[in-house]
Amino acid sequence: MMTMPGLLAAVSAPLLTVATARFDRRLMLCVFMALLAMANFLAAAASNYWLILVSRIMVGITIGGFWSIGAGLAERLVPAESVGRATAVIFSAVPLGSVLGVPAGTFIGDLAGWRVTFVVMGALTIGVLIMLLLAMPAPPPAGGTRLSVLRAMFRGVNTRFALLLTFLVVLAHFGTYTYVTPFLEQVTHTSSQQITLFLLIYGVAGIAGNFLGGAMVTRRPRAVFGLAAGLIAVVTLLLPILGRSAIGAVALLIVWGVAYGAVPVSSQTWFAKATPHAPEAASVLFTASFQATFSLGALTGGVVVDHSSPSMVMTLGGIIAACMVLAAWAHFARGLTWPDGGQDRDAEPNAGGDDAESPSRGEITSAARQSL
Repeated sequence: MMTMPGLLAAVSAPLLTVATARFDRRLMLCVFMALLAMANFLAAAASNYWLILVSRIMVGITIGGFWSIGAGLAERLVPAESVGRATAVIFSAVPLGSVLGVPAGTFIGDLAGWRVTFVVMGALTIGVLIMLLLAMPAPPPAGGTRLSVLRAMFRGVNTRFALLLTFLVVLAHFGTYTYVTPFLEQVTHTSSQQITLFLLIYGVAGIAGNFLGGAMVTRRPRAVFGLAAGLIAVVTLLLPILGRSAIGAVALLIVWGVAYGAVPVSSQTWFAKATPHAPEAASVLFTASFQATFSLGALTGGVVVDHSSPSMVMTLGGIIAACMVLAAWAHFARGLTWPDGGQDRDAEPNAGGDDAESPSRGEITSAARQSL
């Protein structure tokens, strides 16, 4: 139920974005919101497992399509100097969902039953749909995403680095965080009420990390992304040691929340800077890679927990996050810059950059034209 929507989102992200390339993006966001509302209402009315499964399929399709379009809209709606902050606002939905959505859903479910929870979520989704229609300005026209454009992006070394870094940090995070509750129960020996409070604190820290990362990532994408992964590595490696006490666990969860809060906005920014002339295609790769790795991380973490312990999951996750830091350092050591000339302020100038390996604006445009 958790893994399948992520895998579906990874597959639907490129397929739906390419298939709807000629459609207005605001219209498509509204279509995805309508699909999500129907998924919630179907789950509320479901009389058997298979209807619940269909609703989860609809959720997976919605996630892939919505985020592929929505994640990259910031630079089409605001001035260039405000893109980092606007992207952070978009991605604030992720930690806000943890802080507000999960407790609210649990509260409604305890009060009136799980079916009512889905009805309320469906009604809220319709409210979002109405707000999109009334308040969101139409994005300026942009070249539609084509499969040939996506293929051309893989020629760029920065795109390949973005895929590698995202894979490592998301695998590390979801392979561990998915099983943080068993860790708190078995190692920290906290009650269910305390765990709820701890995760709420983590979520609040995630909101702070999202906006802190968004404020800095445009200027220092490499440093912010690498620092976030480094903090996740430190936290997960220390949890089996310091997480035996409640105070130690809370302190590390706060750092973890701040660090992971910066990950989605950093990953999206890296993809966008790797292909500045194809922002929607960058969002497609970000969404597909993120969702696929999220599912793989949760699945891998489960296998490790079944054969060892939550502490071992944390240790392995820390090692993987440390590998991501090394990969980010390798990007710096090679003196690579981005196609638009952007680079970390503390990076050394690079004479050649990665222009020889990155698709130029003309190549991406040519690829798009050839697919018409």
